[in-house]
Amino acid sequence: MSDIELKPLNWSPQPGLGYTVARRQDGGLNFVFTKTDPVTMKHWRDFVEGHLLDSDRLTRNLYDLSQVGELPRQAIEYAVEAGNDPSMRNIRLAVVVSNETVQQGVERIIALTSAPGGVEMAVFTEVELADAWLNRPLTLVV
Repeated sequence: MSDIELKPLNWSPQPGLGYTVARRQDGGLNFVFTKTDPVTMKHWRDFVEGHLLDSDRLTRNLYDLSQVGELPRQAIEYAVEAGNDPSMRNIRLAVVVSNETVQQGVERIIALTSAPGGVEMAVFTEVELADAWLNRPLTLVV
């Protein structure tokens, strides 16, 4: 990816926040969640909204929810809202889960996310499988 200038991340860790985010080699983002409390969800929502404003290329993001035991209603609502935002376009998003409860929540998000040309999402139980899926050649989602 040396020929593509990576967009600044504009994120820094904060004490007590239940997620981290790092830039992927391909320019996408890796999110790792340890909790989905209201403070974490609001911070994530604000970060994502700001980050998507100048989205200009096909992107691969990985959400690792394997340390999360459940997805509260608010987390699902925020994710559906973000997934249906017109600026959420041309994104391939892999979600890693470790239990059926979280998987069902993610599947609900997928079912309620319908922005045309928006998000191509899939659920996995292993990070390696999610990475392999993300690393497939990108095509326009439209």
